[in-house]
Amino acid sequence: MSSAWKVAYADFVTALMAFFLLMWILNMVPPETKQGLAEYFAEEATLQPKAASPSSRGSLNSGVGGVDFQGGSGPGLAQSQRGAISQKLQGIIMADTTLRNASNLSSDDMGVLLRVNNSVLFDPGMAELTDTGRTMLDGVMDVLREYNVYLVVRGHADAAESTRSPHASAWELSAARAAATVNYLAEHGIMPTRLRAVAYADTRPVQPGTSEVSLSRNRRVEFYFHRPEASVSRMEY
Repeated sequence: MSSAWKVAYADFVTALMAFFLLMWILNMVPPETKQGLAEYFAEEATLQPKAASPSSRGSLNSGVGGVDFQGGSGPGLAQSQRGAISQKLQGIIMADTTLRNASNLSSDDMGVLLRVNNSVLFDPGMAELTDTGRTMLDGVMDVLREYNVYLVVRGHADAAESTRSPHASAWELSAARAAATVNYLAEHGIMPTRLRAVAYADTRPVQPGTSEVSLSRNRRVEFYFHRPEASVSRMEY
């Protein structure tokens, strides 16, 4: 008598065990993780990015920097998605002379980074948004409404700023500015779960700080746009 049925039966039992194991794992997964998975598989239909134009594959200069499009896979933004978001941010920058001379736009395989000097968003030593700052954040909201991405806001300040501030230290000042920024976005309809505020004080300068120009560029707020499922451990917050 042939024993082929035994092989088929063993395969069936193995598949059945794998199925029940999968059901058990899904039952143990927190709801927020399930939501993240759902957003991952729905993103291609939700994001609907514009195709990057040939000019966007080069350098899109803004102030002191440009856009560097790199390849990549996994949880990072696709090149076409980075190109579309970068082009929209570039339009916001180019529409304002002050912002054009005090911002920097770049990207990596995880997302898109917009740096804006503190002087554009806040008065010296303060954490209340200026009119120019609110206008710029309105543009950031347009990006968040159009694309299925999350946002990390990073505050940077130094001791020179904090001495002219009601905030006791550069840590508190940079934290207050990051918080004011995400609070404005949340108050105007952006889901708070899509936002994160981080403070760095003067611990991550982009330039040595040997002149007032370089110091002013170190005093900044950074907007990092990334996919919902991008792992915190893989992102340089």
